[in-house]
Amino acid sequence: MNVIAPEDWIRQHVEMAGPIETTHDRPWSTVMRVPVVGGVVWFKACAPVQAFEPRLTADLYSRWPGRVTDVLAIDEARRWMLLGDAGIAVGKSGNPPEAWLTALPLYAELQKGEMAYADEHLGRGVPDLRMAALPAGYRRLLASELPIAKDDLDRLQVYAPRFDELCSVLAGMGIRESVQHDDLHMSNLYSDGGTFRIVDWGDSSIAHPFFSLAVTFRFLEELSHLAPDDPWFSRLRDAYLEPWGSGLEETVDVAMRVGWFAHAIAWTRQRAALPPDARPDFDRAFAIILRRAVAQTRDRGGALDA
Repeated sequence: MNVIAPEDWIRQHVEMAGPIETTHDRPWSTVMRVPVVGGVVWFKACAPVQAFEPRLTADLYSRWPGRVTDVLAIDEARRWMLLGDAGIAVGKSGNPPEAWLTALPLYAELQKGEMAYADEHLGRGVPDLRMAALPAGYRRLLASELPIAKDDLDRLQVYAPRFDELCSVLAGMGIRESVQHDDLHMSNLYSDGGTFRIVDWGDSSIAHPFFSLAVTFRFLEELSHLAPDDPWFSRLRDAYLEPWGSGLEETVDVAMRVGWFAHAIAWTRQRAALPPDARPDFDRAFAIILRRAVAQTRDRGGALDA
C-alpha cells in the first residue's frame, strides 16, 4: 500500500477551501473538519478495533441515503472515510424526545431492511453479538477486569444461568438480528433542515435490533431528566415498534434487559484495544454501563432475579 497523507487523499476527492482542523483524537478514531467551498466535510480515520466502520457506513449510505451520513469516499485498507456534513447534533438543543419520535421509526426501518445483509456485514468484520454468541460473551465479560465492586461482580457471576435463559427467551420471540448501532444517543443523531441522520457507526454490531433503545433511553433519563416512568418512554417505544408490527411490547422489555449486558460485552472489546493510559477515563464511563447491567439482575423488589 502506497504511503499517502490524509490531506493528499482528501484533496483527491474534494476541493479544500481552508486548513484542516482535528476535532476529535481518540484511541479508536480521529476526526478532522475539512472546509470546502460552500460548507464543510469530515475526514475520519478509524483504529483497527473499528476497521469495519468505513465499509459498513458506505453500505448503509448506498441503501439508506438521507438516514445516515453522506459518504463521499472510503479507503478500506487505510480505514479512512470522507463524509458529508450531517447538520447539527440534537444534543445541541438538549436532546428533545420529540426528535426521537421522528428518528426512531426511520432507524427501525433501516434495521428491518438490513436483516437481509446481516451475514454480509459479519463477513466484513462487523462484531457478532447475535443471540447465540451472547452467553459466551457474558463469560468473557466476567473474565475481564471490570471497574465495579466485588459484590456487583459476584452478583453477575450468580446471574449467568439466568442470563442464558433470557437469551433463549428473547431468541424465541421471533425478531432476527440486524445492524445495531449501540451508541444511539443525542450526539450521534443529527438534524439538517428537518432531516435526521445517524452518524458514527463504529460501535455497531450484528445483534438483536431492539438493544438500541437501551442507550437512547439512558440518555433521555440522564441528559433530558425524564423519570423512568415518564410517558415519553412508552410513546417512543411504540413509535420505534411501528415498522416492526404489533404485540412486541414484551419483546422490548426482555431486549432492554438483555441489551444492557450486550452493551457491556461490546465495551470489553473496545477496552481490550486501548493503551493502558487511556483505560482510567474509559473505565469511568464503563462503570456506569456495568451498574446498569447489574441493575437488570434484580427483580422489582430489589432481590436477585435468578
